[in-house]
Amino acid sequence: GQSCPGPCAPRGCCNFPPAVTPPRPPAKPCDLFFHCRIMRQDDANLAGNVHGGIILKMIEEAGASSSTRHCNSQSGEHCVAALARVERTDFLSPMCIGEVAHVSAEITFTSRHSVEVQVSVLAENILTGSKRVTNRATLWYVPLSLKNVDKVLEVPPIQYAGEELEEEGKKRYEEQKLDRLTTKQRNGDVIFPVINAEPFTVGYSQSSLIHLVGPSDCTLHGFVHGGVTMKLMDEVAGIVAARHCKTNIVTASVDAINFHKKIKKGCVITISGRMTFTSNKSMEIEVFVDADPFVDEPKERYRAVSAFFTYVSLSKEGKLRPVAQLMVETEDEKRRFEDGKGRYLQMKAKRQLQPPPLDQQ
Repeated sequence: GQSCPGPCAPRGCCNFPPAVTPPRPPAKPCDLFFHCRIMRQDDANLAGNVHGGIILKMIEEAGASSSTRHCNSQSGEHCVAALARVERTDFLSPMCIGEVAHVSAEITFTSRHSVEVQVSVLAENILTGSKRVTNRATLWYVPLSLKNVDKVLEVPPIQYAGEELEEEGKKRYEEQKLDRLTTKQRNGDVIFPVINAEPFTVGYSQSSLIHLVGPSDCTLHGFVHGGVTMKLMDEVAGIVAARHCKTNIVTASVDAINFHKKIKKGCVITISGRMTFTSNKSMEIEVFVDADPFVDEPKERYRAVSAFFTYVSLSKEGKLRPVAQLMVETEDEKRRFEDGKGRYLQMKAKRQLQPPPLDQQ
């Protein structure tokens, strides 16, 4: 989102053009899910922007509800859909206090043991009735038995409007499987505290948050909702970004989030974030979630989730501001900076190849 003085005026919000949702194939009623609620002051920052973590949590709630309902649509063993992965999510347009968020979820592909759900978020100005797209996201779920959390059940198949849609879904499924394996291989980093760090260095802005997982954070299985985890990750990433530039900051995008292991009720989780790369007007923050199981069966700490968040800095008028460049000192920091630069240039090239929205053609 971007800076906004309050409920959007009839002209729109912060000079962002309205986005247009492309047509999708028809789906059965049981494959669709809708939810809406008004954005309150405790959902937003001081500038009136709704926190990215709030939106991510609403997206996951819709995805979990849609996939769980579908996986229980046929007679058999009951289950709850567990979040396995969230594809890259861009924040297309701001959402502000007083607007109504409309969240819709649709199942677009099923494999034998997984469900792909595509979620769209629209912001409605209740004074004018105008709506605009703020987010689109793709999430992957697996159905876990209510009787045995380690048992993955089979997913009822969906009907496709055409063979090409099924083939495209299979391609997305194989791509996300490969990316999850790659992420696991590079997931051993640890963030250590730095004393008396200089401004604009990695150590100066890195931050951690410790959270005890309670019943309200969990599913029927007693494991943390993916949306709760993403909200906490966004909070830490936001603190890192704010410490670095000391201005109003907002979430611009989130790279694919992979949920490596489940987090059980009673665990203490540590969410750690550090800046890895800065361009002229954006900041990339790497966030880890480590879990310490203390209840029932004490075990060693393990890495549960990891992701990269991108933030931008805004002026009081909601315009992008230049970002102070990150000062890298160690060889590891230099390597992570170059890796982040590669991701930044790759996404920049992809955006340039994408066709403009339908309303701008």
